[in-house]
Amino acid sequence: MFGTILEENGMGQAITDYGKFLAEAREAVDSLNCDQNTYDQLAAEEIRLERELEAAKKAVADNISQTTRKRREEISSDYDQEIGKGQERLKKARAKREKEKNRGMKERIADETSELREHNRELKLQMRTMFQQAGVPGLCNSTFYYALFYPRGLKEILIFLAFILVCFLAIPCGLYFLIPARKIWYLVAIYFIDVVLFGGLYVMVGNRTKMRHHDVLKKGRAIRNTLRSNGKKIRVITHTIQKDGNEDLYDLKKYDDEIAAVELELSEITERKKSALNAFETVTKTIIADEIAGNNRARIEEIEGRHKEALQAVRELEAKIKAQRIHITDTYGPYLGREFLQPEKLSELSRLIQSGTASNISEAIEMCKNS
Repeated sequence: MFGTILEENGMGQAITDYGKFLAEAREAVDSLNCDQNTYDQLAAEEIRLERELEAAKKAVADNISQTTRKRREEISSDYDQEIGKGQERLKKARAKREKEKNRGMKERIADETSELREHNRELKLQMRTMFQQAGVPGLCNSTFYYALFYPRGLKEILIFLAFILVCFLAIPCGLYFLIPARKIWYLVAIYFIDVVLFGGLYVMVGNRTKMRHHDVLKKGRAIRNTLRSNGKKIRVITHTIQKDGNEDLYDLKKYDDEIAAVELELSEITERKKSALNAFETVTKTIIADEIAGNNRARIEEIEGRHKEALQAVRELEAKIKAQRIHITDTYGPYLGREFLQPEKLSELSRLIQSGTASNISEAIEMCKNS
């Protein structure tokens, strides 16, 4: 019988008033549940305030980051625009200098090769007049003709070889491979016709020109050799002038002065940009961050204050709930058990005892279980 059992928490008294005991248990459980609900609300509020505080701090940090990045980019962009303008002026100045240098080189080349060019012009006129007076066909006064009948030099020899390969290899072989059903005698016939056609044409032209105008053509060959020699000399002079590193002959000082001035200006702007960015990173950036943080300090401190109050309330209520749970466990748990430490079941036990249906807590619990 629970009426004769002493409490194990050292209170030293048996339960004499079951109704009062159950009422006190009901009150303690109701108080615990009420405090638990309040705790849940306070904990949710504390979490909300913590998130609000984190969001506010993040917003300030993002604002500082975005503002400083934007200001830094604006500084860099302004200087980059000036640097770009300077680079464009430098590019134009160098282009003008190069143009003037090329003009001077052309004039120098023209001056130093003028005698050779004039000599070539006279030789060409002499050769054309000589051919006209001797009645030599105009075809003979060409590089192609001399390459076929009086080849000299690498260029004319290559033209002669190309003529041989085209006429006596490419054309006959090409015609042979165009025939659907090829037979070897087709190739022999094609080569025979090709040799007769091109060989005959070559011999005919040679007989009508070399045999009749051999002396004139030999003189023409000599003139062409001189023209080729003069052309080589002109190319050597041109190459020598182009590779000559001495630019004092072209009066480029004013362009060099302009380029040096622009390069100095670019160097100064670049150095000022470096100094401006360094000052921004070491001083201005900190000032901007402090201003933004100061503008939001009151709001953040207000949220921090509310969060601290909510956190303190949560901790105090948590300690109170812990003490209540221990008290309920020690005082009412041994008699009622965890299963009956609920408002509805405590009310039912109290009803059974007050109505006289049950004479003690143990009997009331058995009745509740059986029902």
